[in-house]
Amino acid sequence: MAEHLHITPIGNDGIYCLDTASWRVYRPVMDKEKCVDCGICLAYCPVNAIIGTSDKKYEITYDYCKGCGICANECKKGAITMVPEGSGK
Repeated sequence: MAEHLHITPIGNDGIYCLDTASWRVYRPVMDKEKCVDCGICLAYCPVNAIIGTSDKKYEITYDYCKGCGICANECKKGAITMVPEGSGK
């Protein structure tokens, strides 16, 4: 049986999926020592799973991350690596 996604209405024209990451196989892990806070990952993330914090740092919100790896591919400093989901890293 297929797993059900939690959705909520966003007005008259559509729905918004609240659980987009339930099928993720790999997840990005950010090395804050290597990160230079350039914002490239934020700009390229297709689902806005990377957010800027009040101290101008970046964090990954795993509730929305699909594990596509675009952020890791675009990071010029190698601060984001993709690890298998559930690996504990």
